[in-house]
This record gives sequence, C-alpha cells and structure tokens, in this order.
Amino acid sequence: MTPLAEPAQVVIGHAPWFTEARFGMFVHWGLYSLAARHEWVRYRENMSAGEYHKYFEHFDPDLYDPREWAAAAKKAGMKYVVLTTKHHDGFALWDSALTDYKSTNTPCGQDLLTPYVEALREAGLKVGFYHSLIDWHHPDFTIDGNHADRLNPAWQELNKGRDGARYRAYLHGQVRELLSNYGQIDYLFFDFSYPDEATANPDGGSTFPGKGASDWGSVELMEMIRELQPAIIVNDRLDVPGDFLTPEQYQPAGAMISGDKEVPWEACQTLNGSWGYDRDNLDYKSPEQLIRMLIDGVSKGGNLLLNVGPTARGEIDPRAVESLAGIGEWMRLHSKSIYGAGAAGIPAPQDGRYTRRGNRLYLHLFAWPFQFIHLPGLAGKVRYAQLLNDASEIAMMVLDPGQAAGHMTPAGQAPGTLTLQLPVQRPGVSVPVIELILNPEL
Repeated sequence: MTPLAEPAQVVIGHAPWFTEARFGMFVHWGLYSLAARHEWVRYRENMSAGEYHKYFEHFDPDLYDPREWAAAAKKAGMKYVVLTTKHHDGFALWDSALTDYKSTNTPCGQDLLTPYVEALREAGLKVGFYHSLIDWHHPDFTIDGNHADRLNPAWQELNKGRDGARYRAYLHGQVRELLSNYGQIDYLFFDFSYPDEATANPDGGSTFPGKGASDWGSVELMEMIRELQPAIIVNDRLDVPGDFLTPEQYQPAGAMISGDKEVPWEACQTLNGSWGYDRDNLDYKSPEQLIRMLIDGVSKGGNLLLNVGPTARGEIDPRAVESLAGIGEWMRLHSKSIYGAGAAGIPAPQDGRYTRRGNRLYLHLFAWPFQFIHLPGLAGKVRYAQLLNDASEIAMMVLDPGQAAGHMTPAGQAPGTLTLQLPVQRPGVSVPVIELILNPEL
C-alpha cells in the first residue's frame, strides 16, 4: 500500500501559533471612519490637510468597547486581531510622545491602544498592530505618487526642506513606542513599500520616485523590532524579508513561494472592498463566500485576515457583525478542519478542497453531489468517514474498476479510488465537510 505522506507544515519557527490559528480579524479604524467613505478618502477626494482636519476636531468614539470587538472575533472563530495604530493619514491611536496628531488631542481624549490590548489578552487572543509606513501628515514625508497631496501644483516647493532622515527617525521612534509600552505584541503588519513604483506627477516633466527599504531604514528597523519583541512576527512589506507573505484582495492559486521555498502566507481580505467604514458600500460578500475563502486558503497552506471597519462611534457595523456570526456558526461545527490544518498534498475532487491535520483528512464540498463522490488514491487508506457537522457515518466502498454502468449501478472507477455514498439531502451548513480518519500507518 502506498503511504499517504503528510506534507510538511510550513510554519514560522519562533511563532508556531500563527499557522495553528489560521484565522484573524483586521481592524481599520481612525479619522476616516467619520467620512465613512473609504480609508483613502483624503487621497481619493484630493482633500487638503485643512479640509481633513474636521475629522480630527470631531473624533469622539463614545461607544468604543474593544471587549465587544474581541467577543465578535472570538465568536467568529478568529484567534488574533490586528488594529491600525496609524494609517496613511498619519493619525495615531495612542498617546505618542512624537506627535500632536493623536487620539489624546481629539475630543476622544484617550489612548485607544491600551484598552484594545487589554481586551484581547482577556479574551485569549493574540495581539496585532498595523502601522503605516506612509504618512500624509508628517512634514518630512516627501510628496510622491501615494501621497494625498500628489496633485498639488506646488508639490516641488512643498518638498523643499523635507528630510527623509527625520521621517525615518520618527517612524522608528513610533514603532519603538508601540513595542515598548504595551507588553508582548505578537504580530506587526507594515504597509507598504513601493520602491519600483515611479508615477507621473502634475508637471508632466518627471516622475515621483517610489519608496522602499532605504527610505524606511528597514534593516535597522527590523533589528530593533527583533530586539524589543523577539517572539513577534512581521509581515513582508518593509522591502526586506519578513516572516510571512501578504496577498491582498485575491486568493492565491496555490502555495506561495519565496526564495525557491514554500513560505507562510496570509490573505488579507475585506467584507465589502473597503478597509475603513464605508457607510454606502453594499458590496458585501456572503458568509458562505467568506467561509469558502477561508477554506481555500487553508487548503493551500495559508491564513485569512478578514477586515472590519468600525464606525466613528467605535462599534462594528451591524452588517459586519452579521457576517462574523455566520462564519462563527460554521466554525463552531467545523473548526477542526481549519485550526492547525494545512495543505493535504493530494488533489481534491471537483468543487472540493482538502485540508489535513495529522491523521484527519477533511473534504470540504462547495457543491453537493448526488449520492456518490469518488476520491482517487484513497482506497484502503481511510478507516472511517463521517460528516463533521454531526459526526454521522458516511458509507465507504471501492467499486470494481471493471464494473460496467447499469440501469441503477454506477460504473467502476480507476484502481485506488475510494467512493463515498452520501445522503441525498445536503447538510444544512454553509459548506459541508467530510472527516476522513486515515489508517494509523498513513
């Protein structure tokens, strides 16, 4: 009998929790939540700093309760949460000693990160910070193609006297604050580098240069991070190698490769195409589609970081709460096929995805077949099969390869094929899962 070898699990050596968890919550929240029309609203609508300042003057999230965020994440089956400490607009959610552009100077009047970190720890969730490398507010961040002031005709004059070294020191200083003042931080997501992204500017005579590792001082920054938080994991957007890759708004076709080897990865996805709160955006994905995205990622060795954008008052949008609850109900019954699972190393049948954890192989069925499903290569390798949602047995058989199709008899299958006989009625869950318990020697 040919062994069904378990593929090597691609993990982060100093933080194996990441690939065990598989599912986390991204939270984009800041001044742009008041505009309620995308987190890049200042950039998209070419707002001046003065126009955007009204959101700073009125930021007062009186309903902010990160315990509710943590409860929603936990109910959905998520194991970690990542919050935007500072987005591209430069606004800090904590009492940074390096800027006046921070939550403590708004009507809110408080450091918003302390209760967030405390709430996650109380809930047993891993603590993650997002931090923007881009900063449209800082006076030393040079205007380029990703700056909100890129269309300002006076951009060249505005750039005179701006000092990249001063901005690097500011960036490093804020990261030091984040990693020194809140205890253990498990996860750090930087956003983003664009060294090869030269873009046209308004004068038509030249191009804006991109920004990358030398602009951020990424090597030195990473050294500081490792010194301050040895157990932390850091993403790949500093333009130097990180601990995991971050495909955004798409599902990879398979395992992700870096340096000729498979590496951990995490797809960051939105509920409706917007990261920040977007009141009038109705393009919400269904809970079933989101569940399929989670399954698809895990079947290829990846994680899913699913975003919510709380309102300006600090609450998660009811539409997002409903989506998370739908995912959570499926996860309540099927999380065994997600946590600690990964790619199975064998091709799944049409409309299916395999994940594997130890001697358990999980078949996720995106379409429900009528009566039979045929699994090549598994004959003699499965000792028991059951629906995961209710642990009800699924009958197994191996059809004679030479058996001819009859009036009521299915044709034989290729040698080594295991056939499962399914109930006619599809289980009442978003994505049915069959748990295949493999023989001990496999």
